Amino acid sequence: MRRCLERQERETNERSRRRAERQRRYRMQPHLFNKVMHDICNYDAYFVQKCDAAGVLGLLPEQKLTAVMRMLAYGSSVDQVDEIARIGKSTTLEALVRFCDAVETLYTRDYLRRPTPKDLQRLLQKAEARGFPGMIGSIN
Repeated sequence: MRRCLERQERETNERSRRRAERQRRYRMQPHLFNKVMHDICNYDAYFVQKCDAAGVLGLLPEQKLTAVMRMLAYGSSVDQVDEIARIGKSTTLEALVRFCDAVETLYTRDYLRRPTPKDLQRLLQKAEARGFPGMIGSIN
C-alpha cells in the first residue's frame, strides 16, 4: 500500500509537468483538457488509474488521453506514441477506440451536430470581427 501511495505522489508531480507540455503541444488550455479527461473518466472506468492485486498502479488517465490525442492531432502511429507515453500498442489502440466512443456519446448532442441558425449568426459575427466577413469556418 505504501508503494502505491508513493507512486501516486510521484505521478502527481509528473502531472503538473505534463500539464504545461499538453498546452504547448495541443494548443489546448489545461482546464479544457481536464474537463474532457474528467468527463471521459466518469463515462468509462477504463481511463481511471487503478491498483492491481499486487499494489502496482496502472496507467494514468493523462497518459492514455495524451497518447490518444497525439494520434488524433498529429496522425502519429501507435509505435511513435508507444515510445513517448510508455504505453503498449494494444493499450493505446483500446484507449483510442474507447476515447472515440466516449467523445461521440458525451458530446454529440452539444458539439457534433449541424449548427443552428443562432450558432451560424454567432459564428458569422465572430468571423466578421476578425476580418473575415461571410466566412463560417476555415480549414487552415
